[in-house]
Amino acid sequence: MSERPLFPPICIALGFPTVEKLIQHARQEVLSGESFFEFRLDHLPDPRQGVSAIRRFLAENPECCVLATCRRHQNHGKFNGSIDEQIQILNDAVDAGARAVDLEIESAESVAARLDALRGRVFLIVSYHNYEGTPALDAVLRRVTKASADAYKIVTTARKPSDNYRVLSLAQSRIPLIVLAMGETGFPTRVLSAAMGGLYTYAAPNAAEGTASGQVSARQLRHGFRFEKFTRAAKIYGVIADPVRHSISPAVHNRAFQVRRLDSVYLPFLVKPGQIRDFFTLAQELPIAGFSVTIPHKQKVMRCLDIIDPLARRIGAVNTVWKKAGKWRGTNTDAMAVIRPLSKKLRLPKSSVLLAGNGGAARSAAYALTEAGAKLSITGRNADRVRALAKACGAEAVFVSQLAGKQFDAVVHATPLGMFPNVTECFFPDRIPAGVVFDMVYNPLETELLRRARTQQLETISGLEMFLEQAAQQFEIWTGESPPRPAMEKAALEALGQA
Repeated sequence: MSERPLFPPICIALGFPTVEKLIQHARQEVLSGESFFEFRLDHLPDPRQGVSAIRRFLAENPECCVLATCRRHQNHGKFNGSIDEQIQILNDAVDAGARAVDLEIESAESVAARLDALRGRVFLIVSYHNYEGTPALDAVLRRVTKASADAYKIVTTARKPSDNYRVLSLAQSRIPLIVLAMGETGFPTRVLSAAMGGLYTYAAPNAAEGTASGQVSARQLRHGFRFEKFTRAAKIYGVIADPVRHSISPAVHNRAFQVRRLDSVYLPFLVKPGQIRDFFTLAQELPIAGFSVTIPHKQKVMRCLDIIDPLARRIGAVNTVWKKAGKWRGTNTDAMAVIRPLSKKLRLPKSSVLLAGNGGAARSAAYALTEAGAKLSITGRNADRVRALAKACGAEAVFVSQLAGKQFDAVVHATPLGMFPNVTECFFPDRIPAGVVFDMVYNPLETELLRRARTQQLETISGLEMFLEQAAQQFEIWTGESPPRPAMEKAALEALGQA
């Protein structure tokens, strides 16, 4: 990690409407081991109250470092006073013990002649924020560095995956910088910026929301993403999906990296439909060593790969990508992850299995089941796609209206129905036509389908079993090491709130 002579690597952003709440949350963070705080004075009805809050807090916690910010309303803050009043409040904050102040570039440009005097008293950060997108950053850097400051903060909004690299690449400058991209698409910058040369990153308090889109708690950064445990040379992995926030893959793989003591990190990458090629631009530049693929990209990602293994090509879907000898390679670990849990419940050869679904996950299951010798029937709400998948893998197409009265040895559910946040949905409204019910959805752990199966006294297989099996295979492909399965399962249960 880069040396940080002045600040800890994580700054907790505190913006609250009362002094009591501000100090309360700061105290709670101190008890959690944090020591660097941004006090957003502009969030208070009277920012001058924040000055006394700084003095009071530092009297109790002299070892802590406070960064004072009083952002003006014109620059997406909450302070409605003049620039002169803003500068006076920041000077008062310094008198109260603040070790750093943040002044937005718009104000800094208006009082350029007074910046050296402010720098003489405190560590001055001049900041630039763009809430619309990520513009040409060379021009932004030239603009902010015209102002006299000790460090510069450049924060944009990521609209596409490659915006992350454009922002992070600034941290390689010799200029002291804090660089971040807001929004869910920009989340990776919050984990990677300090390792790539940024002075520090921002986090939300554990018990409240942060002050900017995409902030997560310091606890998540430290324990979920091993923030201070990987270096600039770390191998970067991740999952691409839309949505991606619900994924427990980062918790599971980062725990596995921790157990095996690997210099690696696994991140969630929000990749919207139509942005896959842009993601590969990011993957090339960071560089990313491998990634998981889930809804809705398992089929379209194949167009961007150099080598696809035969099973994944037959399936027509890839869930695992890695780079080797300069080429992007793809495989499908979902297939075996379907077979292994089912094989514990019944002998698959000649068993009758009903597969519900026709997307990427369903295709993986369909080919795996037919290759295992199961007598497969496929159903779903899109009759044309059901027929096409059934024909492709030698299965029987069964329409939903034809299921009444039919019975199978097992049902494999491979649609998003019942997945968080739509947890009340269920493919089968009444009787489930099988003795074993396997739901590939793992969040929530007990889906509505599994709950109904248990009330009908059927055997069940949670999607978590499949998830852990395919994740273990991914880990082995990427690292060449044996996956620490118990630790991965524990991390998954913790992420699902079950531990």
